[in-house]
Amino acid sequence: MKLQYGQMILAPLVTEKSTGLKDTQRLLCFKVHRDANKIMVKKAVEELFKTKVQSVRILNFQGKEKRHGRYLGRRSDWKKAYVKLSPEAKMIEYVEVI
Repeated sequence: MKLQYGQMILAPLVTEKSTGLKDTQRLLCFKVHRDANKIMVKKAVEELFKTKVQSVRILNFQGKEKRHGRYLGRRSDWKKAYVKLSPEAKMIEYVEVI
């Protein structure tokens, strides 16, 4: 299955940590598709936000087991990407792309 750029980046992760990293280290945090790799994420961010990416780091997260009454369920696994913008690139505001 070939992923399109809009399908690779699922959502921006806006937390206290990611906001601090955005302000101090020019790092952006995204929830990405589980089949995406660093090269695909880099191309997707550059294409969608019209900016230059310096590096990408990807982390895999295992889904947690959750209880719903007496039944045990499981959340799906997911992937997070830290995208570092190059020094000359403009900072991305998340409301630019809808």
